[in-house]
Amino acid sequence: MSVVLLESLTFGLGHLVRAADTLGEQLTLLTRDPAYYAYELERLPSGALDVVETDTFDVDGVAERLRGTPSLRGLISSTDTWTLVGAELAARFALPGLDPAVLRLTRDKAAVRELLHGAGLTRGRALTVDGGGAARDLLLKEIGLPAVLKDSAGTGSQNVWLVRDESALDTALAESADRPLKGRLFAEPYFAGPVYSAETLTWAGRTRLLGVSSRLMSPEPYFREEITAFPVAFPEARRTSLEGWLDALLAAVGYTDRFAHVEFVLTAEGPELVEINPRIGGALVGEGLCRALGLNVYEAMVETALGRRPALMDTDPPGGPAVAFVLGYPAAPGVFTGVTGLDRLADLPGAPAWYPVKAPGDAIEHLADSRGYAGIVYAEAETAELATHRAVAAANTLRVRTEPFPPRASGA
Repeated sequence: MSVVLLESLTFGLGHLVRAADTLGEQLTLLTRDPAYYAYELERLPSGALDVVETDTFDVDGVAERLRGTPSLRGLISSTDTWTLVGAELAARFALPGLDPAVLRLTRDKAAVRELLHGAGLTRGRALTVDGGGAARDLLLKEIGLPAVLKDSAGTGSQNVWLVRDESALDTALAESADRPLKGRLFAEPYFAGPVYSAETLTWAGRTRLLGVSSRLMSPEPYFREEITAFPVAFPEARRTSLEGWLDALLAAVGYTDRFAHVEFVLTAEGPELVEINPRIGGALVGEGLCRALGLNVYEAMVETALGRRPALMDTDPPGGPAVAFVLGYPAAPGVFTGVTGLDRLADLPGAPAWYPVKAPGDAIEHLADSRGYAGIVYAEAETAELATHRAVAAANTLRVRTEPFPPRASGA
């Protein structure tokens, strides 16, 4: 009996392998580049995971691989990039999963906002920006300032512009015209307040809030993610209210089963949606869920892929330490050469550890969004607040090093 992974998030493969083994399933990873998962693969026992290198954007080619998979029972596609490919393949092979139309909707941030605005679940509308003076004038009239311009299918805080005045609007429109977008450019109101992400699990249309992660961001005007901690200690009444809001939010978009990572701003008037990600959280969110809840949440991912009610929907988790992590960015773009200070982590509280994302020799070109971090510093404590202090203290001992890019050859 087999479950296929169509690519995966950078971290979590080990938990997935152990989850599948517990449930009596064999995992196969289809990937364009096994090196992307080097950290996880190096820590797995030999034979624990079948790794097949293939062009995972070639839907028909992947379909042939799936036809050759013995006793195929489920398909997991847990990344933004391959969400729609996975949805098409799951439908083609009649495998359990969300309605592909729902996944297409969640990958369109503008469409989600418009739907939720119509349902009275957000105060903000979305407006597609086609360019030109008419679009600019309509944006000022319908959305107003401050506003956020962004890619309707973007990831990792890429291609996001905060616009506070008309000069910044003109700059954003000019810059966006030269950017390759995964979707289309749209505008929405800017909601002020701290940013969080709700980690949820849904089954049969009922959503359970597993906890809330804090998301400390870079100073404006960028939206670079820097520090995350879990679980945020909301008062019980606030937590119950959030769970009800999230249940209504996900039900409105037709979400029936699987994890979701729902980013929101807690404004002075209440929560406002940023985006719905139809997957478990990235970076070390999944790792943090496992440790803080005291169980392997990836069993729920395998169970939903099999069309089975996840036990986590009905389980009272035993609990564990709170966790926090800091994304490690270099001071300047360039060729990544390594990290100094790792030997000092052992002397610090919270069992801090470095999780590498990039390898020496990799290019780091963009520091305004999450493409720029080279790894993650993780730490834990009794509360998310204390874990944050420990993770920041550990991160402050490290330096992510780069050297300037080599000069381009003449005429290149």
